[in-house]
Amino acid sequence: MALKNLRDNLSAVDRQIVELIAERQRIVAEIGRSKREDGTATRDYAREKEVLDLAREQAVALEVDPDLAERILRQLILSSLASQERDRVVAEALGDGRRALVIGGAGKMGGWFVDFFVSQGFDTTVADPGVTDGSGQYRNWTDAGVDFDVIVVAAPLAVSGRILAQLAVLKPPGLVFDIGSLKSPLQDGLYELRDAGVNVTSLHPMYGPDTRLLSGRHLIFCDCGNSEATTAAKELFRATMVERLDMSLDDHDRLIAYVLGLSHALNIAFFTALAESGEAAPRLAKLSSTTFDSQLLVAGAVARDNPHLYFEIQHLNRFGLGPLDALRDAAERIRDLVMSGDEDGFVELMQRGREYLALRS
Repeated sequence: MALKNLRDNLSAVDRQIVELIAERQRIVAEIGRSKREDGTATRDYAREKEVLDLAREQAVALEVDPDLAERILRQLILSSLASQERDRVVAEALGDGRRALVIGGAGKMGGWFVDFFVSQGFDTTVADPGVTDGSGQYRNWTDAGVDFDVIVVAAPLAVSGRILAQLAVLKPPGLVFDIGSLKSPLQDGLYELRDAGVNVTSLHPMYGPDTRLLSGRHLIFCDCGNSEATTAAKELFRATMVERLDMSLDDHDRLIAYVLGLSHALNIAFFTALAESGEAAPRLAKLSSTTFDSQLLVAGAVARDNPHLYFEIQHLNRFGLGPLDALRDAAERIRDLVMSGDEDGFVELMQRGREYLALRS
């Protein structure tokens, strides 16, 4: 009975915690409305630091782990920011009375853009082979027509290139942009649209479809020769906290070869080496370390993602082989240093890496 009473008491405390979170969220909503009325930015880093510092001080005074208190408050802050950002997007209603077509809208990132446009008040149409023809849905995007204020091409890369070229012939009156992870396969279609006088630009969201908060996330804008179109695309994200980056089409693919191509290949090599090692996964799990567990988390996310997309990112990038060659050479260099017992060379390699990575912070 003593244990049952203790558990009942614990459940009562848990309910109070949830009730306090709900109360906090109500206050956060009021703060968000006040910020919009005053024209204040959604995120206030100084205030966040103040909240976290106070939480740590209180935790120490109450003999609670301050790191735990900070983690909980940090998660609550991020949740609050996501709610405020979403409310601001809805409140500004940039799409009120406007129409949007998302080609590939049943896909993961296409679905993210569908939700984003709907939240802004756009009358949003989905065109995707995975849907059934009906109200606001078309299996064939050409059946939807092109009379939209915004058209987003969110299909696989090879397919997107063909769609962009077809749109250049149809000359839609509104803004057109793709969200491709690579631009090399899309350049011809993008330039055809530009030459046809269409308001076209190119975007690359550097975040996944599960993203709720855009603060701290990056969205790349590649101008295709129509600055007005790029400005109009940026305006769609005015109410968010996303960090908008400008980049040329050529720079985009050269840099993405490292940011995506190299990181994907590294993780694929990691789980391939494990899978082919002959060591049982459960046994390795029992011997896990902090580094190993962290790497497993990233590699697991890569392994669960779309392999066809990952192949396109590697294969269709004309800059893609350089980082892969660098990865191969780096692995061979490490192997040679270990095999020869060259500790000084190994230390020097790590020191150069430490110095390079320090430049990022």
